[in-house]
Amino acid sequence: MKTDLELALECAINIYHQYAIKNPIDDYLNKSEFSELLKETAKPFLHNTVPPNMSVDDYISKLFTKADSNYDGRLKFTEFLTTLNLVVIDAHNRSHQHPDTGHGLGHSHDHGHDHGHDHGHGPRK
Repeated sequence: MKTDLELALECAINIYHQYAIKNPIDDYLNKSEFSELLKETAKPFLHNTVPPNMSVDDYISKLFTKADSNYDGRLKFTEFLTTLNLVVIDAHNRSHQHPDTGHGLGHSHDHGHDHGHDHGHGPRK
């Protein structure tokens, strides 16, 4: 049985390929394919990570520009992973800015496991 993380990683690969082969058929995401991918598959998550006073389109453009490390106007898979990394970091940071809602994205750090944040390292001296 696959773990949630394994399924999420496989899903990321499959979604990348689903959009990368659209127009023209290649293994890259152009800016419009990238925008479409995020808007169609991650809309609620995306809206929770967009910085204040920034539109979704501007945020997507910023992510695309940061990830396009070779400046060719398209994202190969490794560059796409950079955008996922940036979005997840933004989401995590934003989750800590909403203490009144239990981290903003409805998660807690214990994830249902019976352990504290000391992770068994014992008392500090």
